Amino acid sequence: MQPESFAQNLAFLCSYHPSIASVCRRLQINRQQFNKYLSGQSLPSRRNLRRICDFFGVSEAELLMDHQRFAEIVGLRRRPPIEHASTDLMFHIEQLYEHSGDLGRYVGYYFRYFYSFGHAGKIIKCLVALYESKGRYYWKSIERLQIPGRQGVRTSRYSAALLFLGDRIFALEYETVVRSSVTEIILYPSYQSSLHYLIGVQTGMPLLRGRKPAAAIVLFEYLGRFIDRRKALRSCGLFDGDDPAIDANICSIIRNRIPEGNFVLETEEV
Repeated sequence: MQPESFAQNLAFLCSYHPSIASVCRRLQINRQQFNKYLSGQSLPSRRNLRRICDFFGVSEAELLMDHQRFAEIVGLRRRPPIEHASTDLMFHIEQLYEHSGDLGRYVGYYFRYFYSFGHAGKIIKCLVALYESKGRYYWKSIERLQIPGRQGVRTSRYSAALLFLGDRIFALEYETVVRSSVTEIILYPSYQSSLHYLIGVQTGMPLLRGRKPAAAIVLFEYLGRFIDRRKALRSCGLFDGDDPAIDANICSIIRNRIPEGNFVLETEEV
């Protein structure tokens, strides 16, 4: 073992960490002893050498090689595959927002209807508020469900970011408390002068029934920009598929059917 090369290589590895002290704490090696390794005054025991190699992710042979060659190898391992802004997540999101169209006409309140992923045969009706902030569009959704066989009402809140791309409305939604899953919704825009329905498909998974991924047709019924929110929320809940409280036309539209000859769930514009 060459003390000089070892000391240089060890110091080089430590340079990727906030401080020598933090390295010593994580390695559980005495700082005074570690300084002797760095200065070349002494070499670690086999046990400590193994601990150092495991911590830094190098082999013993690499740690003992010529310093210049060692620095090249470690530098290549730590370099991102492509040194470009496109490796940053926000770069990709900004690219999508730059190409996103205006959703201003869709701002307002909606009832949202879809067959529940977690309660077989039941329709969820919830309230959605779509709004604009700093030129971008979002929605907040509230579910108030009276679960059969349980007391009280379960309230869940969701938030979504919206994009208008390729003549379709995309929403990426998450539950704001648990944050354990994501739902994606794709909607047709409305071409009518008076906004009434938005329809599409949503994918996600229930917290119940084994968290199995699922897809369902979803319908948004436009209510307007100013509503009595308390009254609207009181009409939300969990309904049977033939409940007269849900308009029969809406029930027909959101029924999840795969016609003979089709292999995926699709929906048409309304």
